[in-house]
Amino acid sequence: MPTSAPGSNGRKRERSWPWAPAFAEAASRRRERRREAGFTLVELMVVIAVIGIASAAVVLAMPDPRGRLMDEAARFATRTRAAHEAAIVAGRPVSLWITREGYGFDAWRGGRWTPADAAGLKVARWNEGTRAVGLVRERVTFDPTGLADRPLTVTLTREGTRAEVAVAADGSVRVAG
Repeated sequence: MPTSAPGSNGRKRERSWPWAPAFAEAASRRRERRREAGFTLVELMVVIAVIGIASAAVVLAMPDPRGRLMDEAARFATRTRAAHEAAIVAGRPVSLWITREGYGFDAWRGGRWTPADAAGLKVARWNEGTRAVGLVRERVTFDPTGLADRPLTVTLTREGTRAEVAVAADGSVRVAG
């Protein structure tokens, strides 16, 4: 389809829309107003939502000293229950010893206490900052029937929080915060 009009010496004639200059001027004015107007409400809401999500991530990532101490007390209680069960299964006494710095397990073999060789009954140190208060060195022995020779409560502290692990005379173990 030819774009040149007859009698125009073969030159192409540009189409001109009568509203094009007005449209370009209006678009220019909108861009200018947008630069001057600042942030829109939607932009501000997106920024606030991003800040809120980032804040929540930081708060959730912060360690909770009470939770960490309760986890450690639960781990200690679980290992103590394992010693109780090991005494019953093996049919020989197993003891738990506790100091301010850690704890371990011994088994009665050959007329003397030797370190327990079961995987879960190795010597363990308290995590950094955790201490067992009021203890120098205590020992609780589980006999072959699972009874403890005496009840004992171990109080663990860390950063002002406390957790107690109680070993009852019947060999049961419980954790209290």
